[in-house]
Amino acid sequence: MPEIDPEMDPEIDEATALEMYRKMTELRLFEKRAHDLFLQNLVKGTTHLGTGQEAVAAGVSQAMNADDYTFTTYRGHNHVLARGTPMTPVMAELLGRENGLMHGKGGSMHLLDVSHGILGAYAIIGAQLVIANGSAWSALYRGTKQVTVCFLGDGATNIGAFHEALNLAAVWKLPVVFICENNQYMEYTAIGTVTAVPRPAADRAASYGLEPVVVDGNDVEAVYHIAQAAIARARDGGGPSLIEAITYRHGGHSRADPGKYRPDEEVKAWLARDPLPAYRQVLIGRGVDEATLDAIDKNARDAVDRATEEAKAGAEPRLELADTNVWADGGHSWRN
Repeated sequence: MPEIDPEMDPEIDEATALEMYRKMTELRLFEKRAHDLFLQNLVKGTTHLGTGQEAVAAGVSQAMNADDYTFTTYRGHNHVLARGTPMTPVMAELLGRENGLMHGKGGSMHLLDVSHGILGAYAIIGAQLVIANGSAWSALYRGTKQVTVCFLGDGATNIGAFHEALNLAAVWKLPVVFICENNQYMEYTAIGTVTAVPRPAADRAASYGLEPVVVDGNDVEAVYHIAQAAIARARDGGGPSLIEAITYRHGGHSRADPGKYRPDEEVKAWLARDPLPAYRQVLIGRGVDEATLDAIDKNARDAVDRATEEAKAGAEPRLELADTNVWADGGHSWRN
């Protein structure tokens, strides 16, 4: 699968385009609200926002089937919401409330929603890759045609688990698609200063018999097309893919990071390529009525406001919940 020029891709139908615009808008407003709530000391623990990276989550999720699996990183709000998990339980989890996804026990970095195929957000760099192989093997064994999509950051490409997972996925021809969101920085360090190749994911693909695939991670339609091709290939028995999506986080690594290590001109240049207003202009250029987009914007604002109030109204977790979802007896009954 070679690199794809987005200009060569067929145009997307309007309904799909508007759905991706809706997702991107909701993700952007959700992350902004999460930041505001943190400043009000309402968010428990740390948070890693995906502001600026919405096109990757929106484009990939749009290419997936409802029963496909998703694994993500601690910067996972975007991916979870894009797959259809309602806002309120995600927001409530950030606030540590009992109506959260994990009843307030997981927080921002540990989101899980099996009902939407989200098998976890992982705070250990690279940990999700090898586990994603497990879910892909399970689907292969059961013959269900489900595909696992595993998101990772650029920093994970320098972790041993990355190489182990890619190797085994290729050997077993697993139905898994690895999406590297290369936002240029691994925490506070520019990825290029500690990596031997210019493209940390794509330039290593050949080591595992895979094609180098690079896509503009700020172009939601380019992401959608490339993900659609990789997912279809995996579903049809063609094995894994590794996609490097080039993007940029607008803020620092986490809530405590002002991101001052990034050159001002670099930040300015990337902010000028903000995927959300760029896609809005693309849609307007195709003849989409601005009133339609304004209505999507308003609905997204209303949804975030509603989720915020419902999350705030959630109770503090009861003490007895501390002992739930902790122990297993070693048996197989959990499968049934």
